[in-house]
Amino acid sequence: MTTSTAPQRPSQHSPADTTGLSSESPQARSGSRYSRLPELAGRGFIPLGLFARLPLAMLTVGTLTLVTSVSGSYAAGGTSAGAVGIGSAIGAPVLGALADRFGQRPVLVVAAILNALAVLVLIAAAYMVPGAEGSAVPILAAAFVAGVSCPQVGPLARVRWMALTSAGNRKGGGKDLDTALSYESTADELTFVLGPALVGILASLIAPWLPLALAAALTITLVPAFAVHRTHLAVPRRAVQPRTVHRTAVQRSAGQSSPPRAGLMSFAAVTLPVMAMVCMGSFFGSTQAALSSFSAAFATSEVAGLLYAVMGLSSAAAAISVAYWPARFTLAARWLAGAAAMAGLSTLLLLPGDGWAMVLVLLVLGLPVGPVMVTVFAIGGIVAPAGRLGTVMTALASGIVAGTAIGSSVAGQLAEGSGYSAAFLVPVAAAAALFVLGAAAAVVVRRNQPK
Repeated sequence: MTTSTAPQRPSQHSPADTTGLSSESPQARSGSRYSRLPELAGRGFIPLGLFARLPLAMLTVGTLTLVTSVSGSYAAGGTSAGAVGIGSAIGAPVLGALADRFGQRPVLVVAAILNALAVLVLIAAAYMVPGAEGSAVPILAAAFVAGVSCPQVGPLARVRWMALTSAGNRKGGGKDLDTALSYESTADELTFVLGPALVGILASLIAPWLPLALAAALTITLVPAFAVHRTHLAVPRRAVQPRTVHRTAVQRSAGQSSPPRAGLMSFAAVTLPVMAMVCMGSFFGSTQAALSSFSAAFATSEVAGLLYAVMGLSSAAAAISVAYWPARFTLAARWLAGAAAMAGLSTLLLLPGDGWAMVLVLLVLGLPVGPVMVTVFAIGGIVAPAGRLGTVMTALASGIVAGTAIGSSVAGQLAEGSGYSAAFLVPVAAAAALFVLGAAAAVVVRRNQPK
């Protein structure tokens, strides 16, 4: 039987001994979809999770702005920002695996401390001897450590929602999780629009070091508060009795190990959504790079950030709507339809000759992006092996980071050599690859559905 609901994971705990939150009631169920979220997690969880992920959205752009401003070199700034991205792509799944093994609370607290210290060292290193070649070594080292240790609030928040809305805790958990994942994707979009904008305002009006200092302050205060929020109790550790993944439970019996091929199939199933997020990141990064070249042709390259924000806003609005989509519109169908729309609409990027026309194209192009992200995260939850949900969620997030670096690099080279029209072919190719992966994921999801 095929269903479009997001993953529903049986919990090893009862609602009373995990979250301490209110139980299901007719009054609660009569409210709107999004009014259910504070009832599930507590009113403080949503704003805390929103602002605790803001430093991640500020870190790469803040590093680029600071190092470029102090050194006067775009190359140095870009290399330092790249070190942050590489570090984050490597560190995210490591932090996710540690959270699965030891619990989210200690991992997030330690990561917050290390990250705040690394960011402060990065600021100091940037001002040490900006004109000397040797200064690049401590800058790059600090940038890399800052990326590796950046707390993965967004992915781990998704893990908490999956636990809170599991079928073992409450009826209708699938719709609740659709709503939660829609909100999470919207929160990601908003912070990655707000973060760079905040960096630009603070750096231009006050000082280039201030955005990173603010990011460190937010990290050391909000991330520990997120870490100790009572929702972390809903997520069992892998060290305790491993959870049975709801989609593969029918294939296992208690005390019985999986057949050898199951491990390979599980790896392949997880690889598909991770590769999809690499394609999604490539779509983002190449679009940003191409827009920089496009905007420089009629204004300045800085306008690209404002243009790109238009797509982020429409993507966020569309992600919110996923909670109200009909159940007959399955996860596999969502992925295929959304990726097809992205591939088709991204060809419109080749048409505009001025900024206003590009605004209209980007506004429409953003509509399928948010729903596809919600869907891929949901499928990642379905195929995640028992006890490794945090690892998979953070791997999906790191896929976006790695893909963004790839897309930016490829599109940047094409823009420099052949102009922005050639660069806009990269998001078209990324969306097409996303569609191909969606076709393969449809088979995987069908095999993981309960019979």
